[in-house]
Amino acid sequence: MSAQYTEEHIKTLDWREHIRKRPGMYIGKLGDGSSRDDGIYVLLKEVLDNAVDEYMMGFGKTIEVTINDRLVKVRDYGRGIPLGKVVDVASKMNTGAKYDSKAFKKSVGLNGVGIKAVNALSSSFRIESFREGKVKMAEFTYGEIRKDEKEKKSDMVDGTLVCFVPDNRMFGKYHFISEYVEALVKNYVFLNAGLTIILNGQKFHSRNGLLDLLDENMDSPGLYPVIHLKNHDFEMAMTHGSQYTEEYFSYVNGQHTVQGGTHLLAFKEALVKTIREFYKKEFDPSDIRQSIVAAISIKIEEPVFESQTKTKLGSKDMEPGGVSIRNFIHDFVKKNLDDYLHKHPEIADILHKKIVESEKERKAISNIQKLARERAKKANLHNRKLRDCKVHYNSDHERRLESTIFITEGDSASGSITTSRDVETQAVFSLKGKPLNTYGLTKKIVYENEEFNLLQSALNIEEDLDNLRYKNVVIATDADVDGMHIRLLLITFFLQFFPGLIRNGHLFILQTPLFRVRNKEKTIYCYNEDEKQQAIKQLGEKVEITRFKGLGEISPDEFKHFIGKDIRLEPVTLSREDAIISLLDFYMGKNTPERQDFIIENLRVEDTLV
Repeated sequence: MSAQYTEEHIKTLDWREHIRKRPGMYIGKLGDGSSRDDGIYVLLKEVLDNAVDEYMMGFGKTIEVTINDRLVKVRDYGRGIPLGKVVDVASKMNTGAKYDSKAFKKSVGLNGVGIKAVNALSSSFRIESFREGKVKMAEFTYGEIRKDEKEKKSDMVDGTLVCFVPDNRMFGKYHFISEYVEALVKNYVFLNAGLTIILNGQKFHSRNGLLDLLDENMDSPGLYPVIHLKNHDFEMAMTHGSQYTEEYFSYVNGQHTVQGGTHLLAFKEALVKTIREFYKKEFDPSDIRQSIVAAISIKIEEPVFESQTKTKLGSKDMEPGGVSIRNFIHDFVKKNLDDYLHKHPEIADILHKKIVESEKERKAISNIQKLARERAKKANLHNRKLRDCKVHYNSDHERRLESTIFITEGDSASGSITTSRDVETQAVFSLKGKPLNTYGLTKKIVYENEEFNLLQSALNIEEDLDNLRYKNVVIATDADVDGMHIRLLLITFFLQFFPGLIRNGHLFILQTPLFRVRNKEKTIYCYNEDEKQQAIKQLGEKVEITRFKGLGEISPDEFKHFIGKDIRLEPVTLSREDAIISLLDFYMGKNTPERQDFIIENLRVEDTLV
């Protein structure tokens, strides 16, 4: 019998219900704040975008941001929202000044949705507009208006104040990670030289734009001084570093397009073409770009992004009927980079030597790579080291943003995760024993190592990070000495050869419970000694306490709780102060006495108890 299809099945959702029912359409994924692209950061970014757009139009040089626990406040000193439209801007879809290119020529938020998404996905939301000696305020709860005050006099400087608390019913037990917020703020000031953002009292400002951005993100000096070129609509900064991979930071109208897009592809093409013509040699593109660190920023009218979260530019034209983005960037790079290299022959010489060295290395390891790929294919087919997820084989592109691979140790741990995982989005890669300590080793030797060869193949990063197969790379090892050692060896490998994986927020440590505390009525999983003591108090003294020594001891039924919606991931992060070479030398090099002294001096009593 076929299902009924009548008028009662046709439903119309209001704007608030639609956003709350389909948040992924507006902010990507929800998350709890442990990942850089989790929804709470997108909400903050949506509000900041509006404030920065005011600055780009020439109004307000300072933005103040305060985050106190879960309450977020953003105050700009722009023109202020026209007072009669404050409520509409916050609660009516397809309402906003950015449809009028005269008011906002080259802004990020063109569809008038962002601030409504913040409103709908917040347990409380307040917006105030100060304009021409008056103020208008409105308050909302879960997107529903609670207070709509009449205009009244004010002596405050023109601008807008937005205060919101993300809804914990949507985002769970979320928390803001200060490093992620600071990185977001720094990007805004790097891309808008002259803008000042004050975050929780700390001032962020940039005079040199993308030059400062590269300096912030490079842990050691480049092989040559950063080449910094710009005009009104396009800016680029580049050098070559000591890492093996290519690293790019791309932006459109101040939006960090972490997935690249039209502008980044055009830059890569233009770079190769210009270098080939300058040196009059058909260098392989990979030899030209190996170890490059570059940042590009373009400003265009009415950009077209491939999703609401604006992580990839899809525009083909600068403006309707205008110059193509590809040709615009090609012309800029050809003229300006070529001129620069002619004017600075000493830098041109360093660059040439770097390309030639990359060419020699590539040819030296090409046969090894070929054999490594063949071994990887055979190993995947016969040894089943990789249990892939289904999302890569269907057309659900949005869910691919959720794809995760767990790197596990041993058969028992990988078996538990494999049985418990979401087969649609979660994959498992099983290590065989402890991996190689790659510190100080060449890429050639690492390609000859079977474990790392297979891991690179599984992640699809043999050539570069552009084709990374999984959004989240999660190290899942036991919480014991051996497990910690394996974590260090894996992190060392990524730091040595793929630092961009860490800088771009893809690497995590899986947190699993150390204890299970239960009585006949309830079970509580505890991740540390404090949580265990709290659980004992809650359940009473007569409880059963289990200490998990390894992942394999946790049953698949239990494991589902720890890798599902309540998964706890600890991000592996890098800051400007973290010099990779010195970090690896100290922790993974041959300085055993110094390291022993460090361990003894920092050993805590509780560390010996678990």
